[in-house]
Amino acid sequence: MRAKQTRCSDLGEDLLVRKLLSALPGPKSTGAGDDCAVLEVRDCPDLLVLKTDCVVAGVHFWPTANARDVGWKAMMRPLSDFAATSALPRFALITLVVPARTEIRWIKNLYAGLSRAAQYFRVTIVGGETSNSAGPIVISVSVAGFVEKNRSVSRRGGKPGDDLFVTGRLGGALKGKHLRFIPRIKESRWLTENFSIHAMMDLSDGLGADLPRLARASHVGFTIEMENLPRARGATISDAICQGEDYELLFAVSPREGRRLEQEWRKKFPNLSLARIGRLTRRFANRNPHLPRGYVHFQQSG
Repeated sequence: MRAKQTRCSDLGEDLLVRKLLSALPGPKSTGAGDDCAVLEVRDCPDLLVLKTDCVVAGVHFWPTANARDVGWKAMMRPLSDFAATSALPRFALITLVVPARTEIRWIKNLYAGLSRAAQYFRVTIVGGETSNSAGPIVISVSVAGFVEKNRSVSRRGGKPGDDLFVTGRLGGALKGKHLRFIPRIKESRWLTENFSIHAMMDLSDGLGADLPRLARASHVGFTIEMENLPRARGATISDAICQGEDYELLFAVSPREGRRLEQEWRKKFPNLSLARIGRLTRRFANRNPHLPRGYVHFQQSG
């Protein structure tokens, strides 16, 4: 009898990525498995930051979506990961995979959205690739940039006792935010200039998926104050936890820094909320609360 073959749906995205990374040869970047890959380059005072991300028709956008909005989202997704690392993006490559029947007008509008998003953060599109496909449209964006060594942040520095903060409001993605968001690069740069941020990531798959990832990377546990979750208008607590595609920042900072941060934040960003939603704990001090799961590739139904 033929042995059952393991499928992607049996593992889910996180376990699949860990298996793939463990099999890669050569030196590991300091960001492998993190929001961005962060590497030291000889004779360069800053760290090189690399990120690639993609949007797929039927997964990240409906085929009926405005092409300019799709282009905006395709560029801004990897830039949101730059925000999570407190890095500045510089250059981008675009890979476009479309069926031959795709209208040229749609592609022109797509690139207008890509270009507008790149210009927002002074990113230069320097090339890319195109390919034909019988399947859905796929747009992949690869971005390169830099971050100062003393300002680079990952998911892995969280400490027991740290306060957990979230920018903005959660749970409003399906009302159009997921196509028109602005990555929190400006906010993350201010944070690392003025505070010691222990760990940070962007909320792309929902708090229910991303917070456990940050805790796991930092080898800590966490507690959440559900009543403090900042929700978009009309969103439920479940929406705020598991809907995904909020592209807000989740970060950990010491309680002493956290109190000063809340005061300074209101002065610097009066139109953007900042909420303390819980804290990090010792890994086995208590069981992590059971959160509704966010978006997990390969394991979503429907």
